Amino acid sequence: MKITVQLTQSPKSKPQDSSKLGFGNYYTDHMFIMNYDEGQGWHSPRIVPYGPLSLDPAAMCLHYGQEVFEGLKAYRAPDGGIVLFRPDKNMARLNLSNERLCIPQIDEELAVEAVKKLVSVDKDWIPEGEGTSLYIRPFIIAVAPHVGVHPAEHLLFIIILSPVGAYYPEGLNPVKIYVERRYVRAVKGGMGYVKTGGNYAASLKAQDDASRQGYTQVLWLDGVERKYIEEVGTMNVFFKIAGEIITPALQGSILGGITRMSCIELLRSWGYTVNERPLALAEVEEAARNGRLEEAFGTGTAAVVSPIGELKIDEEHIVINNNQIGEVAQRLYDTLTGIQNCRIPDPFGWVVRI
Repeated sequence: MKITVQLTQSPKSKPQDSSKLGFGNYYTDHMFIMNYDEGQGWHSPRIVPYGPLSLDPAAMCLHYGQEVFEGLKAYRAPDGGIVLFRPDKNMARLNLSNERLCIPQIDEELAVEAVKKLVSVDKDWIPEGEGTSLYIRPFIIAVAPHVGVHPAEHLLFIIILSPVGAYYPEGLNPVKIYVERRYVRAVKGGMGYVKTGGNYAASLKAQDDASRQGYTQVLWLDGVERKYIEEVGTMNVFFKIAGEIITPALQGSILGGITRMSCIELLRSWGYTVNERPLALAEVEEAARNGRLEEAFGTGTAAVVSPIGELKIDEEHIVINNNQIGEVAQRLYDTLTGIQNCRIPDPFGWVVRI
């Protein structure tokens, strides 16, 4: 299918100070839209001026949460070129989410091409400051006007862009994490392994409680025994215990992060022992008590790598690595951002030039 382009006649003013972008505060001049209608399939891919959507009040996404989304970034290379980081993996994961939410599969190559074309149209919005990028948000929503629980017959696939800085106000400084004991986010057989809004809605209450206590994010435990570590609200997590790097195994309730995957591949290429396995909170507590807990960090598209400096477990406060970024987290951050920004070689073929 050919992607048509309609350019805006009223371009917006761009943020002038890239150090004050924050995350998700500004949006570019254009967006991509493609329709799905039962019997016709996906059709009419187009780039149009960014603006409000017209939805029927009975649109099914508003009532039953049939929607999925993704997140990736575009970067400005030192030579002025524009690059993406493993966009094919994002679109493959989007289709995994689609399958779980009964949304028709998209053409992954077309979706990547749509990202490339939209970013090319709005390339002047890509910030150039240290730690900045152009965040890309593809999403699919059910727009069929029907108050009844069944898969929608009409949907929209949309992509929007946002110039961003650091996701966490701490930047690369260690974040404080609150371990949630009362609420659960996901269980095996549910939707924890896909990117859908319901997973994040389920996290809001605990996140609000954590924020009121001065903690940046919530660390979730498994939804059955509340014993095993799963993930942080916006990141997968890694712990370095006595030289072994451990990350919770993907068993149906944890999102398979693209950054997580990339970190595992990097670590193993450097000779580290990386194990994807169940990790009990009690094992981390014991490692902290006997001095074997060396590092903890989160990984995700938004933050890339974020060191964890403190865990609050009930009334206990576990400080990790003297609240300093560890050697492994620093190396991962430097390498990933170096590859993403084309400052260092990419031996894996992860970077895609537009």
